[in-house]
Amino acid sequence: MSEYIAKLILAHGAGAGSDSPFMQDMAKLLVARKIETVLFDFDYMQVIKDTGKKRPPEKLPKLQAQWHQQIEAVLNAQSIPLKSTLDAVPQHDLPLFIGGKSMGGRVASTIFPETPAKGCICLGYPFHPPGKPEKLRTEHLLTMEKPLLVVQGERDTFGNKEEVARYALPQSVGVHFLMDGDHSFKPRKASGVTLAENMAEAADTIAAFIQSHL
Repeated sequence: MSEYIAKLILAHGAGAGSDSPFMQDMAKLLVARKIETVLFDFDYMQVIKDTGKKRPPEKLPKLQAQWHQQIEAVLNAQSIPLKSTLDAVPQHDLPLFIGGKSMGGRVASTIFPETPAKGCICLGYPFHPPGKPEKLRTEHLLTMEKPLLVVQGERDTFGNKEEVARYALPQSVGVHFLMDGDHSFKPRKASGVTLAENMAEAADTIAAFIQSHL
């Protein structure tokens, strides 16, 4: 019988893959909280790793299709490239949650309603491009009926605490702010908070969210 309470698939942000320090550290923190965490790379990121040449993310429909493929693969325990922190054999009986860092979380949120996932978790949601607060990416969030959690740094340039407070998000979308955190939750030294503390708080918040929706 698995010691885990749930399974969480996390996608990376636009500029760094599943092996980035943020993704690896967050996965380890979540595993310590009994959440089996599976990380994966979008196809474009795998090409970057294979060739060493930078390239932009693919268009949203392709990223959405790849997300659906990963969910299906995990649920069916198929042997395709998946990166689990524990290299664990996927468990069929664990409740499923999905999410990701920045772009990865945004894409997850767009397909979430049509998946069997019980909840979605966005780590640093890109509410708008930096410096362009008028270009909001919230339309689908305003009609979200399933539970979604956003964990956001207070001074995230993609949507800070003051900006997000004005978005009138529905009750199904909860937002937890990390003190003085930037887009990757890193606070300034003068804040008196450390990145490790913000990461741990983020993991605690995610674990509580998952527990409340089991």
